[in-house]
Amino acid sequence: MEKIVINGGKPLMGAVEISGMKNAAVAVILSSILIEDRCVLENLPNISDVTISLDILRAMGANIRRLSPTTVEIDTTAIMGGSAPYDLVRKMRASYYVIGAELGRFGRASAGFPGGCDFGVRPIDQHIKGFEALGAVVTVDNGCIEAVSPGGVRGGQIYFDNSSVGATINVIIAAARAKGTTVIENAAREPHVVDLANFLNACGAKITGAGTDVIKIKGVEKLHGCTYAIIPDMIEAATFMIAAAATHGTLRINNVIPKHLESISAKMEEMGITIEELDDAMIVSAAETLNRVNIRTLPYPGFPTDVQPQICVLLCLANGVSTLYEGVWDNRFRYVEELKRMGAKIKVDGKTAIVEGVEALSAAPVRAVDLRAGAAMVIAGLTANGRTEIEEIQHIERGYDDIVGKLRSVGADIRKINIPDPYFYEKAN
Repeated sequence: MEKIVINGGKPLMGAVEISGMKNAAVAVILSSILIEDRCVLENLPNISDVTISLDILRAMGANIRRLSPTTVEIDTTAIMGGSAPYDLVRKMRASYYVIGAELGRFGRASAGFPGGCDFGVRPIDQHIKGFEALGAVVTVDNGCIEAVSPGGVRGGQIYFDNSSVGATINVIIAAARAKGTTVIENAAREPHVVDLANFLNACGAKITGAGTDVIKIKGVEKLHGCTYAIIPDMIEAATFMIAAAATHGTLRINNVIPKHLESISAKMEEMGITIEELDDAMIVSAAETLNRVNIRTLPYPGFPTDVQPQICVLLCLANGVSTLYEGVWDNRFRYVEELKRMGAKIKVDGKTAIVEGVEALSAAPVRAVDLRAGAAMVIAGLTANGRTEIEEIQHIERGYDDIVGKLRSVGADIRKINIPDPYFYEKAN
């Protein structure tokens, strides 16, 4: 087992390169089941969720070649439906895209229930609603999901009860090769929805409206391979923006799409932080003091829930009392107890956290309770004087490409170390 050790109190200075977006990469990789051809995917992040996605395809019969650290060739011609290994599928939430892809290609799908971070109840009812609108009969039994569409998937009309990113992507995938036209209303507008649609269109799909709340998919009989580059990861970019501000540093953050970050930039500027936008980069400079703000997470283009734990660290360092309302998930404040170990003053009431600013956070042993909470612990450790140790870092490595190496390159005193097994035995007992 491994943990991250940080000697904090050092400002981040220099430039950092942002990797491809995790959420777009896994959707594109698993949607390639539809293609029955060779695709070359570029700008893939080197993270465990991408590795697991590729392992799922390999286990299903795909031929995969690594062309460079960030480029992979995938040939899904020989994939067998219903063969996704349960032990891999349960390791990440986005594995449910296997269902949409198999349904679109074979007219039937079977896979284990997905895993991922625990934010409380995360139902897949909107996915099922979408599949049923495409003519599928869906059953969930003994930890497995099965969908069968006799005669193949057909176009349909879907209105989602809430703006679900996963369900929007899954229905786009399932409908890309359907007979007829599919219309999705109240569709999610996130950038990775657009990226998935752009990839499928590059393979011959006919998808319009991605990035709006109405998406139309005119089904095609067959798709072909292509070469496609994944968009930059806006959540990784936001994490480094916040880390620069929290450590009183100045960072140039390269390979970003500034428009994707507008809601985050606006709140950081409201706190007094200086942000300069360039064509494909941003320069973030810390303020001498941070102003209190109120933040409510919302679906895109609102403030992203995946940046909520990271921005909470900044609120801990701001003057006055800030309010942080979680408008997407029911249980995303589990990390608060870890921040309290570092001296944070936070009270949680349901979906609202009241954050009273403190002069500084103190180094302490903490753990990463989920992916983005782990990133928050890293930021907290960078700003706190002394030695912070973070355990359960496998959550962080699900979504951040070489976060330790990137932070070291801009001045952080951070390293990853192995923990002997007896350490865990003694701690457990």
